[in-house]
Amino acid sequence: MPWVVGIDEAGYGPNLGPLLQAAVAVKLPASDVAGWDTLKPHVRRHADRDKKRTLVDDSKLVHSGKNGLEKLEQGLVALLGLRATTLGDWLNQIALEHVVNDLHAEAWYDGTLSLPLFPNPPADLRPTLLAMNIETQIVGVNLVTTPVFNRIVNGSDSKATVLSIGLSNLLATLQQVLTGDDKIHVYCDKQGGRNFYGPLLQGAFADGWVVTEHESATESRYRIENLGRDMSIIFRPRADSGSISVALASMLCKYLRELCMLQFNTYWQRHLPSLKPTAGYPVDAKRFMAEIRPILGKIGLVEDLVWRVR
Repeated sequence: MPWVVGIDEAGYGPNLGPLLQAAVAVKLPASDVAGWDTLKPHVRRHADRDKKRTLVDDSKLVHSGKNGLEKLEQGLVALLGLRATTLGDWLNQIALEHVVNDLHAEAWYDGTLSLPLFPNPPADLRPTLLAMNIETQIVGVNLVTTPVFNRIVNGSDSKATVLSIGLSNLLATLQQVLTGDDKIHVYCDKQGGRNFYGPLLQGAFADGWVVTEHESATESRYRIENLGRDMSIIFRPRADSGSISVALASMLCKYLRELCMLQFNTYWQRHLPSLKPTAGYPVDAKRFMAEIRPILGKIGLVEDLVWRVR
């Protein structure tokens, strides 16, 4: 059975807090690379009425309404596993090499946060899925802090370059994490609205040969040859609604982004107890930044370490 890899991001639009990108792999039958039919006995989507199964969907749908963060965590615990650990230890296992060092440079980051956050986590479904020859695997997580984000944007004069670098790094880890010769099908949301990914993919697979099969606004499709295994990569708008792998990547990104923003807000509220927390998106981010700006110098920070240039 092929590995079906989903790649997604969270936090591209905000002015505050980190950008997250993640790749999640699910080994699925070749006849159901979307995965929804195969996992239907155990997984439900947001619109399904049966609430007994585990909720997996686009992170915006899972996180909506009451207890959104808990619902994200429950899906990740059940499908990807999240045994009692700390945020720092978990990131050491799943994140790209530079991520933990970048986070330790952030005043708000606390790697000792205990996970899972919520009591009574659901059962780990992975042994049940393994009996069905289905495996799940976190391929990697890329987290871009504000100083790194600004450095890339200032150096390239392009916000989209941040996504491209992270995507390339995640793709480059595929063969290291997914060992063997099983086929790999990668599904990814369109990156910043672009339609042409050939040069980016060639950079990620220096030993391979990128063959363009189709490029359009609705789908950009590529085949990577000379790797010793079959690999295809497809970019589509709203890919998370069509693939359980992309949905899980979306949920993982959103969960980690929310954990970071909880810590971000806690840090600033220690300096300004009456400060209302923010999700970091443009309108409210301006309010938040205006309130913390007078104390930046007092605690040894400058604006470019907190506020994204784009």
